[in-house]
Amino acid sequence: MRSDLRLGEGPHDLPERLVLRREREIHTNLRVEGQRVSHNGAPSRRVGSGLPRASVPPVTRLLGLAGTVVISFSAIFVRLADVSPQTAAFFRTTYALPVLFIASRLMSDDRTRRERLLAFGAGIVFAADLTLWHTSIEYIGAGLATVVTNSQVLWVGLLAWVLLRERPRPVAFAVVPVALVGITLIGGLGRDDAYGSDPFLGIVFALLAGLSYSVFILVFRASNRRMGPPAGPLLDTTAGAALTLLLVAPLDGDFSFAFSWPTHGWLIALGIVPQSLGWLLISTVLPRLPALDTSVMLLLQPAATVLWAQLFLTEPLAAVQWVGVGIVFVAILGAALAGAVAMRRAALATPEP
Repeated sequence: MRSDLRLGEGPHDLPERLVLRREREIHTNLRVEGQRVSHNGAPSRRVGSGLPRASVPPVTRLLGLAGTVVISFSAIFVRLADVSPQTAAFFRTTYALPVLFIASRLMSDDRTRRERLLAFGAGIVFAADLTLWHTSIEYIGAGLATVVTNSQVLWVGLLAWVLLRERPRPVAFAVVPVALVGITLIGGLGRDDAYGSDPFLGIVFALLAGLSYSVFILVFRASNRRMGPPAGPLLDTTAGAALTLLLVAPLDGDFSFAFSWPTHGWLIALGIVPQSLGWLLISTVLPRLPALDTSVMLLLQPAATVLWAQLFLTEPLAAVQWVGVGIVFVAILGAALAGAVAMRRAALATPEP
């Protein structure tokens, strides 16, 4: 997955209420003589000063960083497998199922039948997202496809506005046009030195992947509102995606069940490492991190993929495409940081029930 950071939700996007709840827990304190005092009696920062970084164990941040790096290899494994987009999507979800099944048996799962069906239904949308993203990788490479697709952090808020009447923050109206300028530059502006077999088509498929991922996020949220252990919902979603991809396989003339090496070695690595272990690690760790840390990791994953694409796949980008990548990164980071600041203020201002 990209960022997926989403990942108790989906690799890229944590629900604000979860972050608010976590930060309220961290900031729960007693007021003694006008000073904030933590439950263990140690003085704490005053209201509004931000989350004390020492309150989060360093190992938690390291695990979050490790999970982010792990999922950043998703697009690299897809390129190395060198199979059709739908074939890669099917086998990455299929190979992930045993790991997620074992993990789900080790964690409690008291979700209702409706919640499980919603998670399974989210997998149908996720199947479309993976196919579109993998197709984009074919046209513009692993790095650029991941950058454009991860701009979903911008679109999910707008989609929630249209479908759920959740008005986005004002910053969204500023960063979306900026992101669109960057995405246009990533397309290469028709230049001969632009990387990709068809940069325009690659951008189109990446944007569609980002849109479908935004829909997936909204459905997946509804399936796990109680924020229980992530393995169960991830298992149901992955199973829904695998079954959907299997049913539509006859529509793909390039789909292949043939087992070959090292192709399936890369697909096994894709399914076990980013798709299952990466998802599980991030979905467990990120809810325990401050919103600001989470926001920075939203940017780290596509940035790392661009780096790996340069090191391992030799994807030489044109200068205009590098500028586009930088602009999109600024837009994503701006939206993420603005969201983190707003959530932190709300967490500090919201009283404990």
